[in-house]
Amino acid sequence: MNEERKKALQSLKTSKGQIEGIIKMIEDGRYCMDISNQIIAAQSLLKKANMLILKQHLNHCVKDAFIHNSGEEKVDEIMDLLSKLMKD
Repeated sequence: MNEERKKALQSLKTSKGQIEGIIKMIEDGRYCMDISNQIIAAQSLLKKANMLILKQHLNHCVKDAFIHNSGEEKVDEIMDLLSKLMKD
């Protein structure tokens, strides 16, 4: 497993713990603003993990595709994904 994937995995595991904590906060009737702040923190970790995975994809999969003359398909994949990200 390369470094980007390791870092992404760690971010995902941390966000998993945060989400479990958020669920408990809701179950315990905690203050809404505290819950919302924790949701924002979990979203930030998910975005970080996604960026690491995308970096890994660009550095390995896309680079390899261009070397083997099939990079246009990878560009289309990236563009589709970017359009989804920009909707948020």
